[in-house]
Amino acid sequence: MERQMVMQNQMRERQMAMQVAWSREFLKYYGTFFALATVGLTVSAIKRRKPFLLAPIVPLGFIMAYQVDSSYGTLIYRVRGEAESIMTSDHDRLDLPHGTPTFESIEKARRARSSLASFLEK
Repeated sequence: MERQMVMQNQMRERQMAMQVAWSREFLKYYGTFFALATVGLTVSAIKRRKPFLLAPIVPLGFIMAYQVDSSYGTLIYRVRGEAESIMTSDHDRLDLPHGTPTFESIEKARRARSSLASFLEK
């Protein structure tokens, strides 16, 4: 049992590491796009004297800030804290419909499925 728990924890850590690594890799590409778009939109706005061309920089900036926070910031700690808060104070939101599966309910569903399969074979 202890080995299984250690293995599950290592798998969880590896999955989280992959998620952070993916986020950092995505940030490189998005950061390049954001920089080019910002420079292009700024130059166009100055040349054409149309300041509304700078408007797309605002939502793109929010996305950039989220990606930076996700990759290198404290987003993971805030999410973990919120999850812990939900588990302690809003635990009723975590209940499964029809409650936690029991051995009897699983066996009942399995028997129903196997009897349906045998009925369809006839």
